[in-house]
Amino acid sequence: MTVKTDAPWLVALDIDGTTLHEDGTISEAVIRQVRRVADAGHEIMFATGRSAAATLPVLDRLEITPKFVVCSNGAITLHRDADAPMGYRREWVETFDPSDVLLSIRSHLKTARYAVEDEHGYYRYTEPFPDATIGIDSEHVDFDELLLHAATRVVVVSPDHDMEDFLQVVEQMGLNRVSYAIGWTAWLDIAPDGVNKATAMERVRAEIGIPRNRVMAVGDGRNDIDMLLWAGTEGRGVAMGQSPEDVLESASELTVSVQDDGLAVVLSSL
Repeated sequence: MTVKTDAPWLVALDIDGTTLHEDGTISEAVIRQVRRVADAGHEIMFATGRSAAATLPVLDRLEITPKFVVCSNGAITLHRDADAPMGYRREWVETFDPSDVLLSIRSHLKTARYAVEDEHGYYRYTEPFPDATIGIDSEHVDFDELLLHAATRVVVVSPDHDMEDFLQVVEQMGLNRVSYAIGWTAWLDIAPDGVNKATAMERVRAEIGIPRNRVMAVGDGRNDIDMLLWAGTEGRGVAMGQSPEDVLESASELTVSVQDDGLAVVLSSL
């Protein structure tokens, strides 16, 4: 699909598995296309499950400075501010009391690992995580300490479960008072009720003043489903080729896999 227009698009990119390869590298083709789209006047930004601290260095690698950045699956939206320590301030922050959901999950997942992100982007975790997305502002604590702080995000990892078993356990929990998304492995992201990448991106879109038919979102994970549906309603919701089946079904378009630079391919159409 090729789109020729002088009007700007709002382009929301997932990071891991979309912009970044599994080994954390960014291909030269993706870097070129991201910079070209930004230089052409489009508003290209991240919408990621990563913390703010783990997101902003990726912007530096791409050498782009979008007006907004959506982090923590929509619970935190950053606004560019030259006076802020890292060039961005927290503009919108959504929090919730994580105690009930943490206790409920622990009753189902006895050996899981837990982390809670607070409104300042600080993480408290019970055991080390097999991923770098929680950033360096973190502290090892006992489980009970997690119950005491308002959360923007709760992360649960269960190394003892394969994906199918984990999905069944999550289904049994009935997490109907919070928004949650399951990752590639036995990984659960929990956000405030009704908060996800789509809700944050709609707020960004309204703030910038770009019409709904000029939004594009590109992602590969289950935490991207709401955003892809949101973008694809009137604009373009693009799933990476290696995405799970339910992610592919939520998209209005497909591109090739991250290994084949699917992001560069789709951005080349703008």
